[in-house]
Amino acid sequence: MPRSTIARIDLQALRDNFALAQKLAGSARAMAVVKADGYGHGIRPVALALAEMASKYAVACLEEALAIRDAGLRQPVVLLQGVHEEDDLSGCLAHGFEPVLHSQAQLKWLECCGDRPDFWLKVNSGMNRLGFRPAELPDVMAAIDAMGARPRLLGFVTHFACADDPSSTRTAEQTECFVEGTAAWPELMRSVGNSAAHFLPGQPLFDWSRPGIMLYGGSPSVGKIGPELGLKPVMTLEAPLISTRIVKAGEAVGYGSAWVAEQDTTMGMVAIGYGDGYPRHAGTDTPAAVGGQRIRLIGRVSMDMLAVDLTNAPDARPGDRVELWGETVGVDEVATCAGTISYELMTGITARVPREYR
Repeated sequence: MPRSTIARIDLQALRDNFALAQKLAGSARAMAVVKADGYGHGIRPVALALAEMASKYAVACLEEALAIRDAGLRQPVVLLQGVHEEDDLSGCLAHGFEPVLHSQAQLKWLECCGDRPDFWLKVNSGMNRLGFRPAELPDVMAAIDAMGARPRLLGFVTHFACADDPSSTRTAEQTECFVEGTAAWPELMRSVGNSAAHFLPGQPLFDWSRPGIMLYGGSPSVGKIGPELGLKPVMTLEAPLISTRIVKAGEAVGYGSAWVAEQDTTMGMVAIGYGDGYPRHAGTDTPAAVGGQRIRLIGRVSMDMLAVDLTNAPDARPGDRVELWGETVGVDEVATCAGTISYELMTGITARVPREYR
């Protein structure tokens, strides 16, 4: 029998979260962001589950877009990084892919492209990763007009740096920069809204929003966990309890003897570790659950195992299922304890953890 560590994926919760994203988007339409293998949930089943709700998908790169086509889905797919090679641009038209162009090199590829796809332009409104500065847009648009590509241009996109922090003024500044920079072309569509932007009161989302982490139940907002925002957990990460023992007062557990029992403690070993993608830096006091009862990790996470304090679950026995995150323990809670974000935890679950879909 295979090792029973598993990630259970609730596809109805995924659909419910997408419905919330669309509601919060108001008059904008929401495209489903399914990059990074559907944030670790499996790009094919995630895309299929949203097929009757999402009229557009968004991914990072070409191979992810092709996975959507391989699943038999025909909706347009936005390539958020555009294409990385000139030859890939012409193929976008045949597949219905919409690359986001962000550099002069990509514009040159577009000029040389015989069969041009629909495309977007990335505006650098202050994130300073990719995109054209607003002052560059008149020249960019003139070049697009000169090559006869304007009919294929769908609109402009930008990305927010601080939308996760409602107290920051940066999002409003970026929005103003974006609006002013694109004002000369009101007939073109605009897209600005990452997951966090859906939860900012008064934040315009224009024509298309781009919900990502919120679809999977993770919080995009600082100081909030998913359920506080009305989001449902999609992934429940479980592993079996494989042994229990009494650790005597003064005895240490695990590598580095990082945890020492202050009193006699019932300890359990759980068959999951950083080799499965569980974060190594989730140390003592990181929550878990068994039988619906919250417990805590103790000591260091190993490659294939971790230790838990069973004081709050005295009836737990080997073979019981331990929830590492899911319904009882939020993935955002675990991320906070590990000094990271839920995005990294979900996308980091390795291939040796099977996904079970319902």
